[in-house]
Amino acid sequence: MHEKERWNKGRKKANFYQRDLEECAKPDTRERIIHPEDMPWEDSPQGRIKHCSNERMKNLYSGQMDLYIQELQPGGRSGKHRHMAEEAIYILEGKGYDLHWDVDAELTDRYTWRVAPEPQRLEWEEGDLVLIPVNTVHQHFNADPAKPARFISATNSIYRWLGFLDLEQVEPAPKS
Repeated sequence: MHEKERWNKGRKKANFYQRDLEECAKPDTRERIIHPEDMPWEDSPQGRIKHCSNERMKNLYSGQMDLYIQELQPGGRSGKHRHMAEEAIYILEGKGYDLHWDVDAELTDRYTWRVAPEPQRLEWEEGDLVLIPVNTVHQHFNADPAKPARFISATNSIYRWLGFLDLEQVEPAPKS
């Protein structure tokens, strides 16, 4: 039997392509404005955060980005964690610093992460953008003993979709 004869076999019919066309032709009704009252709070091991955009929030236009606001109490700190996605944090108010530990991967029968023994200290203040590379163990600290610090954190969800979420909480934030 020739390839063409084999290829032509089968009686099953499908309309996958047509359904994709119809789906793309529907008007987009997802929310493009998210109001503060629609942004949920979470007391997490990373600290108290307010989710602005997360794929688990229903009917949002942007499901490609996880975005949250975190407030660090005077003299407080976040949890210490590592994740595959790079992260950007924009400092809304306050001053403080981050500790970043570089991480190397070793591949044997599985990945083993080797965290640098000493962190890099990065000072920040209101208006700064802190960039956190892929897989870096990091922690945020408020250096002001009298005023809170607040920042917006953004990561791309593509890592989760590709199966590389790889989130590890090394140390939880203190309970407030």
